[in-house]
Amino acid sequence: MVEKKDIEWGKLGFAYQPTDLSYVSIYKDGEWGEGTLTPDHTVTLSECSGILHYCQEVFEGLKAYTTKSGDIVCFRPDQNAKRMHNSALRLCMPPFPEDRFVDAVEKVVKANAAWVPPFGSGATLYVRPLMFATGEVIGVSPATEYQFRIFVTPVGPYYTGGVKPVKVRISEYDRAAPHGTGNIKAGLNYAMSMKAGVEAHEGGYADNLYLDPQTRTYVEESGGANFLFVDKDGKLVVPQSFTDSILPSVTRRSLVEVAKSYLGMEVVERPVKFQEVRDGEFVEAGMCGTAAVISPVGEVDEGDKHYVLASGMEEVGPVMKKLRETLTGIQSGKLEDKFNWVHKIDVD
Repeated sequence: MVEKKDIEWGKLGFAYQPTDLSYVSIYKDGEWGEGTLTPDHTVTLSECSGILHYCQEVFEGLKAYTTKSGDIVCFRPDQNAKRMHNSALRLCMPPFPEDRFVDAVEKVVKANAAWVPPFGSGATLYVRPLMFATGEVIGVSPATEYQFRIFVTPVGPYYTGGVKPVKVRISEYDRAAPHGTGNIKAGLNYAMSMKAGVEAHEGGYADNLYLDPQTRTYVEESGGANFLFVDKDGKLVVPQSFTDSILPSVTRRSLVEVAKSYLGMEVVERPVKFQEVRDGEFVEAGMCGTAAVISPVGEVDEGDKHYVLASGMEEVGPVMKKLRETLTGIQSGKLEDKFNWVHKIDVD
C-alpha cells in the first residue's frame, strides 16, 4: 500500500501543484526518443521554437482515481491517445505512438501514486499530456523537433459546494472556423475562446454557448465542453456539426454509451438548431467534460432574452443527475464496468 502525501485532500482547488516526477520524450532526427521520468518540471526553449511562433501544440486531459477497492485507475486513456494522435496529424506534428502514450500515463501515475487522492475525498489526480514544437523555425513550416511531456497534479472536485445548475450565454464570437481546427484539442482553440470566456464570467455566466461559425444557427459547444440536451420525450440529444468543428469529447462519448447501455435511453446524435432551445423543446441541458463530468445548465441567455430550461436553476435535472452519478460510479468502482473502460495502474 502506497503511503499518501500529507495533504488536506478535501480543501484542494483546481490548480497546479508540482508532484514528484513528470514524463518526457524528445522527437529528433525523425524519431521519438525512449522517454524517461524526470524530477525537472521546467522547459527550456529557443526563442525561435516553433511553439512560440506558429502554435504547434496539442494536449490532453484525463484523471487518475482511487477506487472503492483501493486500486488506482485511469479512465479510457486509449481514447486520449487516439485523439492526441489525430490532433497532432492536423497540425503537421509527428504523433506520439498510442501504445506508448498509455504506457507513459501508467508510468507517471505509478511514479506519483502517493499524490493520487484517497477514495471518497472528492479529489483526483489530473493527468496532462502535451506535445509542442521545440525545433527552431523562421518561415511558416512545421518544426523538426518536438517534446512530449506528461505532468500530474492533485485537484479538488470541480463543484466544491455540490453540483448545481449554471447559466450560459450565446457568444458573439466564433470558437472555430468552418472546417478548421475545432475538432482537435489544441491550445490555439482555447486561446481564441479566452476573451469570450472572460467576458462571460464578468457577466455572471459559467461559460459561452457557441453557435456554428458558418450559419450561426446550430449549437456547437462551450469554451471547454460539449453540450447535451434532453427533449420532452426523454431522449438524450447530442449536437453534431456539419463542418466538423466540435471536439470529440471522451466524456461525451462515454455518457452516450452510459445512456444507452446503463439507463436504457434513446440517444439521438444530430445537428441541433438553437431555435429548438428558444422554443423550449428541451427540458434539460448540460455541458460535459473531464473536469466536471457534467455541468447542468439551467438557463441560456441570448442578449436580453432568457431561456430557462424546465429543470430550472434550483435543482439538477433527473437525467443529468443520473448520467453523472452512473459515469462517476463506473470510474470509482462503485458500479460494474461493462465496457472495460477503467484502466488499472499496477503500483505494487
